[in-house]
Amino acid sequence: MPKMKIFLDTADIKEIEEFVITGLIDGVTTNPSLIAKSGRDIKEVTKEICALVPNGPVSAEVTAMDYKTMMKEADILRKIADNIAIKVPLTFDGLRACKTLSDDNTMVNVTLCFTANQALLAAKAGATFISPFLGRLDDLGQDGTDLISDISDIYLNYPEFETEILAASIRSPKHVSDVALLGADVVTLPGKVLRAMYTHPLTDKGLDAFEKDWKSTGQSIL
Repeated sequence: MPKMKIFLDTADIKEIEEFVITGLIDGVTTNPSLIAKSGRDIKEVTKEICALVPNGPVSAEVTAMDYKTMMKEADILRKIADNIAIKVPLTFDGLRACKTLSDDNTMVNVTLCFTANQALLAAKAGATFISPFLGRLDDLGQDGTDLISDISDIYLNYPEFETEILAASIRSPKHVSDVALLGADVVTLPGKVLRAMYTHPLTDKGLDAFEKDWKSTGQSIL
């Protein structure tokens, strides 16, 4: 049975270390903004991330806008580690780069997807992952989960498509449960959303009650 994968959307090494030890993290996604926030060299930080999640994809994004330069950057990035997925934008040149890279057995994450038609083209280009941005659609007054549903329906119609739906721009735990109900293959989320997923005031309240009752017994399991 397939499982829903959870990727961390960050370039913060300490944050990745914090969650990797739980065994819940299946991969990491980065982008130019996250790299800039880390204040570190893209190749160095990406190499460290790949070592922390050796069995999971690590998305490293090209910054070029034209095909030729995209491919030059991709050649550098994919040499960093075997678990690199090259992240390209959903543009004409990005789709062209996706096709070339996927034909060369390189994982590709096509990002900044906002329509089902874009997702269809990415699958045709052999993308490993398609990244629809829920939060940014919500910001425009649209329902980002509708896009996940449409992409899922289209991909199910064509079993030859192997592209996985990677729900991105996740703003809340509800986004996560919504896309899980719709069958998204992967969700990539910041650490604050992952923390919010396991935090609940009723859980805290229950634990406080258990702790008080246990102390009253004067017992110790150890």
